[in-house]
Amino acid sequence: MKNLVVLTGAGMSAESGIKTFRDSDGLWENYRVEEVCTPEALARNPELVNQFYNERRKQLLQAQPNEGHRKLAELESLFNVKIITQNIDDLHERAGSSSVLHLHGELKKVRSSINPELIYDLDGWELKPGTRCEADGSLLRPHIVFFGEPVPNIEKAIRLVQKADIFIVIGTSLVVYPAAGLLHYVPQNIPVYLIDPHIPEQARIPGIHLLEKGASAGMAELFQILSSSR
Repeated sequence: MKNLVVLTGAGMSAESGIKTFRDSDGLWENYRVEEVCTPEALARNPELVNQFYNERRKQLLQAQPNEGHRKLAELESLFNVKIITQNIDDLHERAGSSSVLHLHGELKKVRSSINPELIYDLDGWELKPGTRCEADGSLLRPHIVFFGEPVPNIEKAIRLVQKADIFIVIGTSLVVYPAAGLLHYVPQNIPVYLIDPHIPEQARIPGIHLLEKGASAGMAELFQILSSSR
């Protein structure tokens, strides 16, 4: 089977009602990003940070995968599909995708605030303030890569992209680094598709097939293209 590698961003989950990144007004669900998604914010006001991510988890429990998520899962019958996502939701997994690499962390997990390797699944949506890690006694924090923190899975993502036979980008502006830099590792002369209803000028690169549609409509069209070209 050919290796089909997919990079997804906030637009992938937008149709499911999930906002996973900064809007143009600098707010994330009416919070300033600097107040809830930086190491400094966690140190300054852990209660606010904790409240914010509790709210996001509660919202996620109400959300469902959209047709774009489901079409990506269906492609596993035709290709060896590897998904790299900037999103912190679990909608790819719930749609049936079996190989998902999260670059920016996972909303439904928490970790030690001392040892980033101590990661735990959270039961339910609420991390109660003051909850401590059993292994090292530190306060548990969201398993999220905050602004200013390294992206530990970027090297794994690069290796996946380098082995791609087909590369797809869905719902990301390609301006958020280091994820945007993955495009530089795509092998030459392989098909590259970009799905987004608002494709920015910097993404209009010769050789990239543009589908200027939302995730569901774009994936429905691309599914037909890929399935008929095998």
